[in-house]
Amino acid sequence: MTQVDRETRCIVNWRVLEERSEPAFQAMLDQSPQAERYYSDAFGVYAQLIYDPGQHQALPDKSQTYSVEGCNAELRHYLARLARRSRCFSRCLDALRHAIKIFAFAWNRRQLFKRTYPTYPAHVRDFVYP
Repeated sequence: MTQVDRETRCIVNWRVLEERSEPAFQAMLDQSPQAERYYSDAFGVYAQLIYDPGQHQALPDKSQTYSVEGCNAELRHYLARLARRSRCFSRCLDALRHAIKIFAFAWNRRQLFKRTYPTYPAHVRDFVYP
């Protein structure tokens, strides 16, 4: 699960969850930076969470969640273990957490670079330190 700032398109929080439960989602939300507005898809658990002090709006379409959907598509593109060729996935959750941590670090550096220098080409791999 990822949370993305719509203005900068940076990943502000992410978690590898074993199950999509209300306690797991609420714990992630409590550890996230506070926002004025939260947007999500119509998954039922989102409506039951406490968004203090912001306001939550669940939408049936992707009109307000395009930033996080795009980020999730990039995650699946760059991390082969998340590709959806089948229902198989990496069983080692620690390896998945480390891969996503590296990706989120490089992704955020790239997004901030692109805001500062919009005409320069930037690839995610350029922002991973050797």
